[in-house]
Amino acid sequence: MSSTVLDTSDGAALPAGNDTAHSGPGPEFGPWLEKASILIVDDEPGMRNFLVRTLGPRAKQVKEAADCEEATALLDKHHFDVVILDNIMPGKSGVEWLTEQREIGFFSDAILMTAYADLDTAIKALRAGAVDFVLKPFRSNQILNAVARCLDRMRLRRENHVLRHELRATSEHVLLRDKLIGYSPQVQEIRETIARVAPLPTSILISGESGTGKEVTARSLHALSDRASKPFVPINCAAIPSEMIEAELFGHVKGAFTGAQAARDGLFMHAQGGTLFLDEVGELSLATQSKLLRAIESRRIRPVGSEREAQVDLRFVFATNANLEAEVEAGRFRADLFYRINVMHIEMPPLSARGDDVLELADLFMNKLSKQLGVREVPMDAAVRAGLTRYDWPGNVRELRNLIERTLILGRFPDEFRDARADQASSGDSDETLDEMERRHILAMLHKTGGNRNEAARRLGVSRKTIDRKCATWDQQ
Repeated sequence: MSSTVLDTSDGAALPAGNDTAHSGPGPEFGPWLEKASILIVDDEPGMRNFLVRTLGPRAKQVKEAADCEEATALLDKHHFDVVILDNIMPGKSGVEWLTEQREIGFFSDAILMTAYADLDTAIKALRAGAVDFVLKPFRSNQILNAVARCLDRMRLRRENHVLRHELRATSEHVLLRDKLIGYSPQVQEIRETIARVAPLPTSILISGESGTGKEVTARSLHALSDRASKPFVPINCAAIPSEMIEAELFGHVKGAFTGAQAARDGLFMHAQGGTLFLDEVGELSLATQSKLLRAIESRRIRPVGSEREAQVDLRFVFATNANLEAEVEAGRFRADLFYRINVMHIEMPPLSARGDDVLELADLFMNKLSKQLGVREVPMDAAVRAGLTRYDWPGNVRELRNLIERTLILGRFPDEFRDARADQASSGDSDETLDEMERRHILAMLHKTGGNRNEAARRLGVSRKTIDRKCATWDQQ
């Protein structure tokens, strides 16, 4: 039998004490307790009554079992988020029962109650899958905190699982996020620049219109650096309220401001050892710019309300769609910060300037999004391809992706993305012979690829030998 004598000093809880009678879950134990289902397994009625009185008003459901057999029967019928288990019970210990349940499929978190805090018991409990201990005698807050910790662990596991599933389901985002797509001269030049600067600790400033792939470039820099195994943390400075940006970046201590009920690390610390990507850096206030400059130069940050600085080891990559030089002249951006972050500048070209890259991106989106949506691909004939390359794309790659998704849903491309001249050529109304059309098309592709016959052959879906033979026939060097 386990001990039923609970410490009553300094507000400790009795098995039927008045301190357990609360009307609500209470914010101090997190928002998940009121949604939780809990099973209590203990052979002592007094302890079960105390735990029911403590947890019952706060949790969604609390059930109790007097022995392992009764607990097993309840597990067969119900799902419990947390099981609170006494270790010393008649017939079978809590650790032995937990070991058996893990072997037959028991995935809930278990909290072990014990009056004997010896090392052997602790090792056996950990091996059996217990995630927390509560030593007798204990107060009501101790068991409530233990349950809250278990529920938080459960939430994190679920969120991680959902995120991994979303990444698998949206593989086109991962593909576009981690590599640059296209073979236009502009993209080729950006790739070469990335390869040169990625291994260096140099700060990078990436500029360009919205939707041109600034984050794609930043992730490529991270992936090719020696920090690739460490976190890549993107921050949209324009999306965080100005009054919260400092706490989000640098963290805060408990009580630093209204609502700061606990200390929290900032995004600088979450990116420790990796790359911090500050998008829309031009949206930061002048006060925050000053603190950012000091953090970049000293590699030290001071959380809000803290008297102690923390050292950080980061690679900084910045991005903006604004003209920072003009912002400096207007007094809205610090000149010293601009010169500090503009060590290496990469300018992303708009999609309209990337030639046939739009077709490669369209093909990629069509393939991936059709699988994600579970619909058939919509064919892109010559008229559509001509229309896609002719369009100006003010929304850049993001607009192209949205167009492909809308096309898949409707089953056809909008009429404004069909080039009537290409339709006429493909319908046979032109007097041009097939050989002439072939010659014009191949020579046009060679012109687009800057005379690169390997690349032209790849895009046309033919061999390099075919291109060489045709060019020799046409006396093309």
